[in-house]
Amino acid sequence: MTELGEFLRARRARVRPADVGLPAGTGLRRTPGLRREEVAALAGISIEYYVRLEQGRETNPSPAVLRALAQALLLDREARVHLYALANHMAERAPCPRPSVPQVREGILRIMEAVRPYPAFVLNRANDILATNPEALALLPGLEDWPPERRNTVRYAFTHPAARKVFADWDWVTAGHVAHLRAQHATDPGDPALAALVDELTAASPRFAELWERYDVQRYQGVRKTIHHPEVGDITVTSEVLYLNEEGQRFTVYQAPPGTPDHDALALLSAATSMR
Repeated sequence: MTELGEFLRARRARVRPADVGLPAGTGLRRTPGLRREEVAALAGISIEYYVRLEQGRETNPSPAVLRALAQALLLDREARVHLYALANHMAERAPCPRPSVPQVREGILRIMEAVRPYPAFVLNRANDILATNPEALALLPGLEDWPPERRNTVRYAFTHPAARKVFADWDWVTAGHVAHLRAQHATDPGDPALAALVDELTAASPRFAELWERYDVQRYQGVRKTIHHPEVGDITVTSEVLYLNEEGQRFTVYQAPPGTPDHDALALLSAATSMR
């Protein structure tokens, strides 16, 4: 099965007949959502054609077919973009993505230093940490104990013993991580670092495996999260994400409004890093 076929299968399993105005019907359903023939009927295509799409034997669906499938499966904007990206890759209509590179521009490193005491990372598509300021390492307790090549924010969330206590809403944080990885996977399905991380975490974490199969899709934007920090207490921060280049690097900075207890906690965290 292709990536497109996997996506279609996963998303039709999440749509109930009642969601699209269909009767539940009689008999036992082998899938919790729509049957293939129901998706085909809603999209106005033949069941044979839809089966070929799911099985990867049809590799060039038209824009009209993609629009119809997006409507039939009740896809939101992010999921529609993902559907088109997968179809473009399968039909070789998409430009070849540039491979991820570990080098971070000097200008970005200077900005990372300038935003202190705000924690900041540079990450690649797989969420490997390519560069960081001291505050960012200190924000996630235990992360700096890992060797640099293992430092990855998704790996931390799913496998580090401290993560469940650090994140006030661990379920929400982990779901967001996986939805973003799914979106990145469409950008470059052949990215070896991303594939290796997915294999690793699927084997290590039942939670990750479950979320990966759900096929939620969401690129990182600014989000608000609360961190239970063992040294400075609770910190609620908002992240801002800037996508830097075609190699998949992004700059993420966590901040809090000046004059608030959260900003004071970040300043205290920064002061603690300088004493180490």
